[in-house]
Amino acid sequence: MYARERQRRILDELSRTGRVTVTELAARFEVTTETLRRDLDQLAEQALLVRVHGGAVPRRTSEVEPDLVSRRVTNIEAKRRIARVAAALLPSDPRAAVLLDAGTTTAELLPHLSGRRGPVITNAPAIAQGALVHTDLAVHVLPGRVRPTTEAAVGSSTVQALHPLHPEVAFLGCNGLDAEGFTTPDPDEAAVKTAMVRSAGRRVVLADSTKIGARHLVSFAALTDIDALITDADPPADLQQLLADAGIEVHLA
Repeated sequence: MYARERQRRILDELSRTGRVTVTELAARFEVTTETLRRDLDQLAEQALLVRVHGGAVPRRTSEVEPDLVSRRVTNIEAKRRIARVAAALLPSDPRAAVLLDAGTTTAELLPHLSGRRGPVITNAPAIAQGALVHTDLAVHVLPGRVRPTTEAAVGSSTVQALHPLHPEVAFLGCNGLDAEGFTTPDPDEAAVKTAMVRSAGRRVVLADSTKIGARHLVSFAALTDIDALITDADPPADLQQLLADAGIEVHLA
C-alpha cells in the first residue's frame, strides 16, 4: 500500500473513532511503528491531525468549537461506555441530588437514572427534557442564557443559582485536559462549570480520549479540584502521574 493511501485510511479511522494509536495502526497496515510515526508526523505537518503520546487525535483549536449536533454523532460508543462506568459512581442513596453538566457525554447518563427518586439538576434543557421520562425524578433546570453552540444555560444567573446548591455529585464534561487542568473554549460556560465544581460534594469529569492533551481558552478546574475522571483510553504516562498526584481516580471505560 502506498503512503498516500495509508494516510487517507488513517484519517478515515480518526474521523470514525476520534483517536488512533501507532501500535494498532502498524499492526493493521502491516508496517513498522516507525513508518506509522512518519505518516502521523506528515499528516500533523499538513494540519490534518494533532499528534499526542502514542498516536493522534483530530485537529482542534480554541477558536473553533464543535456544535452540539456534530458532537452528538462523534464517538458515540465511547461516550456510552463512559456513561455506563459513571453510573456506578451515582450515589447509593436514590434520593441524593445529582448535578449533570451540559454535554453529549453527560447526557448518556440519562438511561441510568431509572429507579432514582432524588433531584436532578442541570443547565441543559435537552438533558432536563430527557430526565422527565423518569417520573420519580425532581428535575431542576438552572436559569440563564442558552448558548446556541452547546445548548447550555450560562451567565451570572446560572452561577448565582448554583451558589446555595450542594448536590452529592456533579458529572461534568470538558473540551480539554492536560497538566494545567480542565479547559473549555467559552468563558461563560467555564464560569458555570467552576461553580458546579465548587457546589458539589464529589466531582466527576467524563471525557473521551480525544480531550486528553487538548487545551482550550479557559480553565475551569485544576487537577486537584476533581475527584474522578472517566475516559476510554489510558492517558499518557506523565499525565497519569499528575492525575495520581492530584488524587484523581481514573476509571477506564
